[in-house]
Amino acid sequence: MVKVDDFYRKEYGVVAGIDEAGRGCLAGPVVAAAVILEYDIEEVCDSKLLTSKTREKLFDEIMEKAAVGIGMATPEEIDLQNIFNATKMAMNRALENLPVKPSFVIIDGKGLDLGVPGTCLVGGDRKSKLIGAASIIAKVVRDRLMEKLHDLYPEFSFHKHKGYATKDHLNEIRLHGVLPVHRMSFRPVLENLSRERLEDFLEKKLISRERFDRILGLLEAREGVAFGKERVGHNLALFQTRGQG
Repeated sequence: MVKVDDFYRKEYGVVAGIDEAGRGCLAGPVVAAAVILEYDIEEVCDSKLLTSKTREKLFDEIMEKAAVGIGMATPEEIDLQNIFNATKMAMNRALENLPVKPSFVIIDGKGLDLGVPGTCLVGGDRKSKLIGAASIIAKVVRDRLMEKLHDLYPEFSFHKHKGYATKDHLNEIRLHGVLPVHRMSFRPVLENLSRERLEDFLEKKLISRERFDRILGLLEAREGVAFGKERVGHNLALFQTRGQG
């Protein structure tokens, strides 16, 4: 892992690692972190391979020893921009919040051009200590935010599943309904969202008019597809009945 970072440091000087947490979730923000770390921290690696206790310990050590920038994109921004563009937005905000400006960035993933000199590494959180450190910061920050969401919505186990599409989370959506903090443009959420609930969110000013219009369009498109399938099924059944006559 260190060899990857050293290669780019020798070539470019000040290098930052960038990673995100929560890209695949159904609720909550996507959080990104940018980290410039000059000293090796032995246990740093992909945050998903670490226990919660180890992540918390490393979080404190990284925050103490490194230059760190954190950025996020809200569920509304995800619904309006799509998750790919919202992830780039969060990463750019993390870069902007770095107290030291890097000359080069290493980004976990692919196709994420942030408009600054850099490169993408697929599986970068397992290849680069800088990206590994960024993954830990992003993960811990996001987990803490999701625990606060559990306090606001105790019927949802956000403190456990952190908004991911687990069986428990999907059951909670079916039982309690969609929340404004859900990513309504994501299919598992959209499939459980009624027009009435969406209108209620707008009336109570829990979502913007722009987001309302965007999700309403998706709902109408989904209803149109469902109606089309129903018509096809009806016509097929009618054809088969006539054929038997």
